[in-house]
Amino acid sequence: MRAMRKGEATRQAILEHAVGLARQVGLQGLTIGRLADDLSLSKSGLFAHFRSKESLQLQVLEAAAERFIDVVVRPALKIGRGEPRLRALFDGWLAWKDPQHSPRGCVFVQTAAELDDQEGVVRDRLVQMQRDWLDVIATSARGAVREGQFRSDVDVDQFAHDFQSVLLGYHHATQLLRDPRAEHRARAALDALISAARRH
Repeated sequence: MRAMRKGEATRQAILEHAVGLARQVGLQGLTIGRLADDLSLSKSGLFAHFRSKESLQLQVLEAAAERFIDVVVRPALKIGRGEPRLRALFDGWLAWKDPQHSPRGCVFVQTAAELDDQEGVVRDRLVQMQRDWLDVIATSARGAVREGQFRSDVDVDQFAHDFQSVLLGYHHATQLLRDPRAEHRARAALDALISAARRH
């Protein structure tokens, strides 16, 4: 039992390093050999944990998703339904983008750019994760309709699309353009999106 616990701890440490590395080199640049060199481990030992590069990539995505849920989703679910929860999701995503959690940017945005024109199980899993995230936003917008905060005819799927577009625009403005007003612009865009959805 003790050896199993130690093995699991080693695997978690490897994944934590791999998530950070994926932000720099992408999933395609993430190899068992690179991790072995970085962590001073044997390739055979690492192979025993992951078996293949594809398995490694999938587990890195899963590890990043678990952290995203802890940083962004779970705290927002403790906030009141509707507009307050939507704003909490927005704030949580900005916190996720903060260097404390994503020193090189968002691993999901990085991976999406890398895999958008490819096929395979890794891309399929990323697509499902992104659809799940959009569903969280749409469900929260639907809650705003039920609470009487948003109009009854609001298209919650369109709202989720626009909400995500603001976040991706913020990522572009901070990472590529290094716009010091990126957060201000993103929050102004969110205010406009929510205002358009409110009941008058």
